[in-house]
Amino acid sequence: MAEMTFWDHLDVLRRVLFRVIGVWFVLAVGYFIAMPYLFDNVVLAPCHNDFVFYDLLRYIGKTFNLTDDFFTQEFQVKLVNINLAAPFFIHMSTAFWMSVVTAMPYIFFEIWKFINPALYPNERRGVRKALTIGTFMFFLGVLLGYFMVYPLTLRFLSTYQLSAEIDNVISLNSYIDNFMMLVLCMGLAFELPLVTWLLSLLGLVNKSFLRKYRRHAVVVIVIAAAIITPTGDPFTLSVVAIPLYLLYEMSILMIKDKKPEIDEIA
Repeated sequence: MAEMTFWDHLDVLRRVLFRVIGVWFVLAVGYFIAMPYLFDNVVLAPCHNDFVFYDLLRYIGKTFNLTDDFFTQEFQVKLVNINLAAPFFIHMSTAFWMSVVTAMPYIFFEIWKFINPALYPNERRGVRKALTIGTFMFFLGVLLGYFMVYPLTLRFLSTYQLSAEIDNVISLNSYIDNFMMLVLCMGLAFELPLVTWLLSLLGLVNKSFLRKYRRHAVVVIVIAAAIITPTGDPFTLSVVAIPLYLLYEMSILMIKDKKPEIDEIA
């Protein structure tokens, strides 16, 4: 096989970008068309009392005779729009972000195809494994954010009352901004093992380093979880903190310490 020039690589990259943009565009158009249904049944689902996670909490409360409001609370949020153009722009932006998230496996596949010829066989196994794990972990984080983290955050913040004189009225813009931020942040947070593995390849971190600063990492994780889910109960905090800590431990398992090279003196 003839060696490719810089311009050949650039041409291949151009075709990759065209394919990725094409797939993204088709998905974006599809989501734009289906958005009225998706908005009512997916995006706004955490606003309703029959959302699957709220039903699960009530089931747990009923099973174990728990009378705390956390397990028995009836919950409903009514959104209002105060910006004339907001529905249209939110329609477009939500379709865009949904298409980006859905296209992630294909984007990773195109990245793999592009870099594959330049890798050695042992490197190919490692990169293929990293991209597969990265894709799976991203969607796992997105699902956790959608089904648990955001509903808990929404329920706490929408019912939090600073004063009896103030009625909480949630705007459409505020709801969507927090929805996208938390769901995508959880997806990105679950990329921690992949990022750590890449940093280890660059020699920036190693297994010993992560073990040494494990206690510091726990403190940082708890603080990050408290920021992501500003609720007052330990259950909600644990929902975020425990998976993040497990991801940290997974990062330790994924990387290896490089053995120091010892020069022999003749």
